[in-house]
Amino acid sequence: MNISSMTGFARSEGANEKCTWGWEGKSVNAKGLDVRLKLPRGFDFLEAPIRKSAAKHLKRGNIYINLDISWSGVGVGVSVNEDALASVLKAVAMLQDKSERGTDNLKPLAPASIDGILGLRGVLEQSDDQTSDEYRLAMEGELLAGFEAMMAQLLQTRKGEGAILAEVLAEQISSIEKLSIAATKVAATQPGAIKARLKEQVEALLADVSAIDETRLAGEAALLMTKADIREELDRLSAHVSAAKDLLGEKVPVGRRMDFLCQEFNREANTLCSKSSDVELTRIGLELKSVIEQFREQVQNIE
Repeated sequence: MNISSMTGFARSEGANEKCTWGWEGKSVNAKGLDVRLKLPRGFDFLEAPIRKSAAKHLKRGNIYINLDISWSGVGVGVSVNEDALASVLKAVAMLQDKSERGTDNLKPLAPASIDGILGLRGVLEQSDDQTSDEYRLAMEGELLAGFEAMMAQLLQTRKGEGAILAEVLAEQISSIEKLSIAATKVAATQPGAIKARLKEQVEALLADVSAIDETRLAGEAALLMTKADIREELDRLSAHVSAAKDLLGEKVPVGRRMDFLCQEFNREANTLCSKSSDVELTRIGLELKSVIEQFREQVQNIE
């Protein structure tokens, strides 16, 4: 079996003479593939190769990828956010103008101080990665190697969980198969039972009402028996069981196809219950629906 789960976690670490870094990857269930990145400022050039690699290895899941870098031996730098400063100065000028003109009931304002303006959030920015762009670009190979190591670990985690899921799915498919066989055995006696019951009802009816057309009555009885016949549903259930077993053995992601198969299983089980006129067959049908629902819940976890 080659089933992979969509959930997993992995981490890899690395270091050079100027910094240490850590990659973290987490994946959870999703209908498609959605890769969400969190990279340090100045490392946006890693986004394209990371997305390409993730799409190569993964087919489904919400993937959260985070890169943390801690710099050593690099002084903390301070820079002015020009856009934020311009916005603050514009707001200060507007307030001072309103104060001088006495609008909006503003009291006279003291002149804005430089340290007050620079102390506002967002005007000054601290950075501990004051290395050059060239150096950050030179780290690309090291960082991508660390990312691939993390990704390999994430894939292994997903496959490990997938192996456990595959065993659960195999047991549930086996239960569906056993219940289908049990329903077949009960259904084999159903046409005779229906026929005998209809015969008794018809004989009782004819004894009281002689004007009923016997030919028409026989046709109606045959139609009722046809509607109550569940052999087609049981045949399709058997075919779906075989298809599910085949999917478990495939070497490519099968989550979407298995999810569709769950819908087919459920459709046949619903029809079986609606057609049943036998207590035992109804009991089997309800149990079948319960196992199919458990199967569907587990299928939502596989890639």
